[in-house]
Parts: sequence; C-alpha cells; structure tokens
Amino acid sequence: MSDQFNPRILGFLCNWCCYAAADAAGVSRYQYPPNLRTIRIMCTGRVDPAFVFKGLLEGADGIFTGG
Repeated sequence: MSDQFNPRILGFLCNWCCYAAADAAGVSRYQYPPNLRTIRIMCTGRVDPAFVFKGLLEGADGIFTGG
C-alpha cells in the first residue's frame, strides 16, 4: 500500500476555454493526472455553489473551476 496522498479533484471546466484545452490534450495524447474528473459546463459563472458542496460531500478532495 502506498503512503503517497493522491487527491481526487473534481473539475468544472468551461465549454469554451478549459474543456476545449483538455479535449485537445486528450486528442494529442498528452498525459494529465488521472485523479482529475472533469465536468463540462457552459460557463464557470454558472456554477452553483451546491455543486461544489455536493462534490465535496461525495468524496472529492478538491474542486477546480476553470474558464
């Protein structure tokens, strides 16, 4: 068993900015951490605080919003 902490991060990514970049990275076969789970949203300005709290309650160690 590893003693290294590997945080689970939930990312709310803007469809027009961050999600497009993450998609391009995947298509180009760039590696990014597997502990980041992405959720595409239309705009980060529309992230309901309840989504953040729900993510934390469901086990995420951190929340990333990018737009």
